[in-house]
Amino acid sequence: MPLTEEQRNQIENTIRENLRNKLLRYKPETSEMPFHFRLLGRDRMALFSFIHSLNTTFGTSIFEPVAETLAKLRYPFARRQFIVGNEISEKAQNEIQHIINELTVNGNPNKGEEIKRIRKVCRQGRINTLRTVKVDLFVRSDDESIYLFDIKTAKPNISNFKDFKRTLLEWIAIYLYNYPNANVNSYIAIPYNPYEPKPYERWTLKGMLDLKNELKVAEEFWDFLGGEGAYIELLNCFERVGIELREEIDEYFSRFKQ
Repeated sequence: MPLTEEQRNQIENTIRENLRNKLLRYKPETSEMPFHFRLLGRDRMALFSFIHSLNTTFGTSIFEPVAETLAKLRYPFARRQFIVGNEISEKAQNEIQHIINELTVNGNPNKGEEIKRIRKVCRQGRINTLRTVKVDLFVRSDDESIYLFDIKTAKPNISNFKDFKRTLLEWIAIYLYNYPNANVNSYIAIPYNPYEPKPYERWTLKGMLDLKNELKVAEEFWDFLGGEGAYIELLNCFERVGIELREEIDEYFSRFKQ
């Protein structure tokens, strides 16, 4: 379902405001690079530094607020950096460790069965208090289903997949401690496919993540939040804002010329 003009405006305002805020807070690296400066110019090097800085924080400074705005257009409740809780049962922690151990050996994840196992013990044993746990994006649907998203870079480090899995299961256990009957789901979200037009290399995640029920990439993620076609519309929103702000960005970085 296509976005309305008002909805597109909301999304573009979010992109525009967060990019401008990033520019306002940005401080170029102060290290002297005489060869680079003379070859490319200080303004281009400042722009390069800004793009590098933006890449490292794109999730929190751009993707999270845009995802929140988009989800609010379709769902009754959506919030980024949502506090999911800080209590987890010891038996749930033990069960999660058993699941991780089994997957390390067998590599046959089944998120539905894993949630059932955690639900059975979600309030059993000693209750451990953790540091406050936040999810990148929390979404509640009309039928009260809960969706918890961990928004990652386009090429997450394969060595961290076991940690990703543990995080997704711990979020489930923490939420179920307070709401043991909830229909709760947790996902790794990857905002775009860096391999396009080739498919995303999901095989790298196979064996630890239930690819159907724990991973949403590019269109899957954005269309889930905003409905079918939302991903393409979102790309168009980014393009329009980029064209609109081009002169403003050029003027900002021209001050670094000497």
